[in-house]
Amino acid sequence: MSLVMNDIHSLNIANLSQRVIIKQIVRALIPVAAFLLFWGCNDNPETTLVDFSRRVAVQQPGEKKSDTSVLRVAVGAMISPRETADQYYALLGYIADQTGRKGELIQRRTYSQINELLAKGRVDVAFICSGPYATGKDIFNFQALAVPLVRNKHTYRSYLIVHEDSAYRDLTDLRGKVFAFTDPESNTGALVPSYWLSQQGETPDSFFGKVVYTYSHDNSIMAVAKSLVDGATVHEQIWEYYNERDPVFTSKTRIIKKSDEFGNPLMVAGGHIPDEMKETIRDILFKMNQSDEGKKLLKELMIQKFVAPDDQWYLPIVAMKQQCAIKGLQ
Repeated sequence: MSLVMNDIHSLNIANLSQRVIIKQIVRALIPVAAFLLFWGCNDNPETTLVDFSRRVAVQQPGEKKSDTSVLRVAVGAMISPRETADQYYALLGYIADQTGRKGELIQRRTYSQINELLAKGRVDVAFICSGPYATGKDIFNFQALAVPLVRNKHTYRSYLIVHEDSAYRDLTDLRGKVFAFTDPESNTGALVPSYWLSQQGETPDSFFGKVVYTYSHDNSIMAVAKSLVDGATVHEQIWEYYNERDPVFTSKTRIIKKSDEFGNPLMVAGGHIPDEMKETIRDILFKMNQSDEGKKLLKELMIQKFVAPDDQWYLPIVAMKQQCAIKGLQ
């Protein structure tokens, strides 16, 4: 499998004015820079493309493309832990191979950018998070294909974490503190804490001393572990992945609150994709756990199998969004 990398994104934690803090984070990320899929940002807005089959000249997603031999796949930010980047390349390559097409991985910094690419037909299928799916599927006209079972669950929770040595025991203890959000459209990393605060008649601006954006659950976990921020909300499955595989940072954090359950991040198809191709991709995903190669890829990602999605799993996200909108938070 050959990779064609057009750029490498670097971390930018917005609104952190202290240069020393930023330098600490960048220094910590250097060993894994080669594996970055989508964390952080870059002044260069170009998309990174990956050709799974051979080294070829690839087009940017802004260009019109009539070549139906290519399957363009995007991975939304924060879908998986950073260490699984190469396994995700392999998974996407597997899907492309099974469809008989070349596979291109298209990267963007934010959820909203992925949504726009899907809506404009510049991406065929994408792995996206629950929040953008629940609140954007009708707006951007994409359709759910399959949901992974992770740790034998089709759902996950948001974890509110603080440093293990801190005195914080509850969300109220974080008043006036520095708090890390992930992406502005993130369910786990933005909507959930905003909803919790709305229940107390507060907003992030009125409650926290400062809110910063890390653009990755990995970065949020690390920022809490290094005491760069006082707290953060992170994806259960990513925190649990690191806690099981490499707890260097999770071991320095403590979970003080858990949200209700939400449907897992999922794979969706753009509205321009023919129904026949959607069914083909669904079938490939549903049968992955029946082949040796498929089972190996799933195991590396800690996924048991893919199952059919149910929109009921995502309704709590819509309800939270509506509640925050009523209170002027969204």
